[in-house]
Amino acid sequence: MGSKQALRARIRKSQPRWTQQEYAAESERIVEKLKQHPRLAAARTLLLYYPLPDEVDTRTLIDELAAAGKQVLLPKVIDGNQMEMRRYTGSGDLHTGAFGIMEPAGTPFAHYAQIDLAVVPGMAFDAAGHRLGRGKGYYDRFLSQLPHTYKIGICFPYRLLDNIPADQHDIPMDEVVS
Repeated sequence: MGSKQALRARIRKSQPRWTQQEYAAESERIVEKLKQHPRLAAARTLLLYYPLPDEVDTRTLIDELAAAGKQVLLPKVIDGNQMEMRRYTGSGDLHTGAFGIMEPAGTPFAHYAQIDLAVVPGMAFDAAGHRLGRGKGYYDRFLSQLPHTYKIGICFPYRLLDNIPADQHDIPMDEVVS
């Protein structure tokens, strides 16, 4: 199917030209599926992500889970190689970080064994749970520290591919919701 770089280029070209309403509706449909997941209901500490414009919009979900008393963690890029998790305490705690992604300003969360569920974005996924990221390796490096955590990839349906090449360091998802 080609190199990861070629797959990323193909996915960018196939990006639908959705209106804001279409993007919101498709994101909401996927988030509603995720909200029905028993792992999400059972999780007390979750890793989520603040979306880029081409990712499933999780902002409402983040606020709902935090309001329900769940401990929501969001990634913060700390250097050219690593990211760490920080507690989400509300949208007022966010600032623009690396790559234009909104990141929490709070203190680092280091109790990785407490993370019950990780909801992970990707440029694409396949049925085996292989994830195509943006090519920097941040998530794979971080997720390698969470062998006990259930990992759900989340993406739009057009980003489900038959096969994604996987390297030894790539961390597969336990399941994909789209």
